[in-house]
Amino acid sequence: MSIGRLPENEQRILDEMERALRRDRRLDRKLRTHRVSRRPDPARVLARLAAYRPRVWTVAVLVAVSAGLMVAGIVTSEPGVIWAFAAIWPLTMFASFQLMCRWCGS
Repeated sequence: MSIGRLPENEQRILDEMERALRRDRRLDRKLRTHRVSRRPDPARVLARLAAYRPRVWTVAVLVAVSAGLMVAGIVTSEPGVIWAFAAIWPLTMFASFQLMCRWCGS
């Protein structure tokens, strides 16, 4: 399997090392788990979302931003502000409910 760049004995040593590494199952499993996939696995994304545990300050910031956007949307009637509120409100509700469920022990 010499490619012409290495002397024969060094190429043979390299080939033996590659064969030994290919036989190592633990190394192969580690390398397989660290591969980057182009598309995220939907089940994994949902599992991470369900396991999300927001902190109090995160929920407080989300509530403050949502309230500010709601007031600004009511006062100005700007479509951008209304769409920003529409985007952040479900996140605020989800984080708030997750936090309340954690506090209640569910």
